[in-house]
Amino acid sequence: MEIEIGIRNVARALNFNVDATADDISKTIDDAVAGNKPIDLTDSRGRRIVIPTDALGYVVIGSDIAHPVGFGAL
Repeated sequence: MEIEIGIRNVARALNFNVDATADDISKTIDDAVAGNKPIDLTDSRGRRIVIPTDALGYVVIGSDIAHPVGFGAL
């Protein structure tokens, strides 16, 4: 699953992939925001990403569908 997180007052967004479902990611973010706790995610490489909720600008949860490339995909 591809995730894009925008941080307030930062020009570039964080982009990374996770092995969780969209519902799991959404619940993790909702729980963190509701409890005013940092958002704690682990990407598909095992790196841990921790974002303070007050710095959160936006979150885009992308699709986990593989997009074929090339003429064979037509």
